Parts: sequence; C-alpha cells; structure tokens
Amino acid sequence: MKAGEPGASTSHDAYLPQNGNGGYRVSHYDLELDYRVGPGRLSGRARISAVSTQALSRLSLDFRGLRTARVTVDGRAARYVQRGAKLHVTPARPVQAGVAFVVEVRYLGSPTPVPSRWGEIGWDYLDDGVVVASQPVGAPSWFPCNDHPSDKATYRLSVTTASAYLVEATGQLASLRSAASTSTWEYVLAAPTPTYLVGVQIGRYGAFAVNSPVPQRFAAPTRITSAARHDFGRQGRMIEEFSRLFGPYPFPGYTVVIADAELDAPVEAQSLSVFGTNHVDGRRGSEHLVAHELAHQWFGNSLTVAEWKHIWLNEGFATYAEWLWSAAADGVPVDTHARRAWRTLAAQPQDLVLADPTTENLFDDRVYLRGALTLHALRSTLGDPAFFTLLKTWTTTHHHSTVTTDAFIALAETHASGPLTALFTRWLYRTALPALPA
Repeated sequence: MKAGEPGASTSHDAYLPQNGNGGYRVSHYDLELDYRVGPGRLSGRARISAVSTQALSRLSLDFRGLRTARVTVDGRAARYVQRGAKLHVTPARPVQAGVAFVVEVRYLGSPTPVPSRWGEIGWDYLDDGVVVASQPVGAPSWFPCNDHPSDKATYRLSVTTASAYLVEATGQLASLRSAASTSTWEYVLAAPTPTYLVGVQIGRYGAFAVNSPVPQRFAAPTRITSAARHDFGRQGRMIEEFSRLFGPYPFPGYTVVIADAELDAPVEAQSLSVFGTNHVDGRRGSEHLVAHELAHQWFGNSLTVAEWKHIWLNEGFATYAEWLWSAAADGVPVDTHARRAWRTLAAQPQDLVLADPTTENLFDDRVYLRGALTLHALRSTLGDPAFFTLLKTWTTTHHHSTVTTDAFIALAETHASGPLTALFTRWLYRTALPALPA
C-alpha cells in the first residue's frame, strides 16, 4: 500500500517512514499489562481510541515480536494479519472519515527489543527486572501503536507483576492494589505524549521522594540509595533554575529511575528519566546528564518534534541546558563550554547539516554540540533579555504540542532587532562550522 491509501502503513516522515501509519490519529491508549519477570512473559490488552482522518476500509498499527490473539473495532471482531513490524486490521464495517473509533488488541508473548541502527531498542531485560527505552522505534516491542512522534495521545497504564517488584511508569500513580502475590500499579498520563516517550520500569528497587515545588520521586537499588541521594541532590535547584529560564515545569511531577544495570546513556520519557548504576558515583560525576534529561521535559517531551529531522530542537536545547546549569551551579561560564564544544566540532568531519542531519546522524554527537552552539550564537546576537524571553515564549506557545525548525526560526525573528537569515543559514543549513561570535 502507498501512503494516502486507506490504512496506509507508512508515515510522512522522511527518516523513519515505516514507523507510523496514515488514516487516523490516536487520542488515548488504555494499556493493561500482566508481566511475569521470571519467564519474561507478557500478556496485554491495548484499547486504542482514535479518530479517522479519512474513510478506512483497513488500518495498520506498529507492532512486532508479540502474538496477537484477538482484535476488535468498536466491539466487533475484526480480521487481522501480522507481517513484520505491522499489524494490519480490517474492521467488520469500514470506518467513515472524521469518526471516533476504538481498536482493542489482545496479545501475549515474550517481548524483545527492536533491532535498529542504534542498537536494540524497546522492552529489554535486566538480570532481575525490565528496562524500557523506546526512542526512536522501540514502542511497538511492547504495545500496538501509531509509532510517530507527531501523534501524541494520553495514556492509562495498568501493570500487574509479582509484589516483590516496584513498577515505575510514565505518568502519575493513580492506584496500587495487591492481591495474593501480585500487585497492580495504575499510572495515568494526562499530557499528550508520543509513543516513544512512554515506558515501564520494573525492578527490586527502593523508592524515596523529595519535597520540592515539583514533586520528585526516585527508584533505585537499595545498595546505591545513599549515593543517589547525593548525586541527584541538586535536582530540585535545577528544576527551579530551568523553570526560571524556560518557563514553568510542564508536568505534575518528575520521577528518576536508576535501573539495576549499566546503560550506555540515560533515557528520557514523559515526566520520567532512566539512568544506569554507572551514572551514580557519589561525586555527582554525571550531573551534566541529570541536567540534560531534566531539560528534555521541556524540549523533546512537552515540545515534541513533528518529524525526526528536527532532532536538534531536542538535543541541542538539552545540551545548552547542561551549560546553563554549570554556569548557575558551579560558575563555569557558558562561553567556556561553547568554545570547548567548538574546538571539538572543528576537529571532526564538516559534512552534517544540522536542520537535516540524515537518519544515520540522528543521534550523532555533532547534532548535540552544534545545536547548542546554534543557540549560543543566537543568544549572542539577541542579547540575554530577548533570548530568554524567546525560550519562554517558545515553550508556552507550543506547550504539549509539536514543533519544527521553521517554527523556531519564525518565532526567533519576532524577538530580533534585525534579520536572522544569515545566522540560521550558517548554523542550520550549511556544513561548514561557523566561527563563534566574539
């Protein structure tokens, strides 16, 4: 099938067209999961509320590695077939254009992460638990979905597992019920959220909370609780500083899970970030990463890229937030970080276009550093009052919605005393590394 046909199984995204589907938009996911840690077996029910954007005689969902047992559309049994990473559904009655409808999928099996050019992504196994990191293509490893960042929905997640394990998921804990040897954790995520920012973390963790204007919750192996309290001890101040610079924190609370494993890099989810035990040393050695993941709650989570090519709007902003925190907390000027980053980039190949880095370079370090340098150059041009007013207007205007590079450029122009075309052309659309402003 081609994009635009009923039930099209591709998206408009030039980088990851096989992820995402045409013909509908999801408004809500209701997920009920029953997971047995020992054998690694998952049984699930996904109730997906959507609205058709065209008449649908068939539709598709991103889903792989688990076996579908039953599908209904608006309560009527539907025909379905799984091929590769897609679940194709044919409703008993075609769905008319502009109509709300509900797809329910029951499924089971042992989840496996999705192989990709960035490694295995999605539902993965700890020695004794689960870690889920779905950016950018891992969500279909554990629930059927429309896996594209532009399709943001609300969620309810109910997770049942053995009572010995703590479950942290994206959203706010709504209820916890125990019966016999199992417990059911229910989380509600009211903010519109893309599939890649939804996660479930399961482990034998201890939990503690920190009183602050934004409630903070932590889950970690008990053996490193003391070190974790120290390493994340300035996170409350960090939230206050970023709220001052970027605007109000966009969610009701913030959770940090320290998975019982070493992770290559921390992972942000909506109102939740996941670190590895290697990111805890009792000396705040990874505090720049703490700042980076927290900043994503504004840039990447509340404001989500409309297409993956705009990834610098996530990673460049979060990297610049690291520098801002270093300046505020430790007195290291942002300009020092900028010049260090510039020297790093100058020694690397000059073949990346920041506004369109290609799929291969989606998470290249140059996207992070050049994105942050672009903001530093813009700040030098606008001056601090206009620059930080721009950031607050940016987060307010696009609160819980999607963003593009063009939209940021257009907004920046309204905060400038002169044209910014030359600046953005040099930094975003040319490969050569521009000189830093004096």
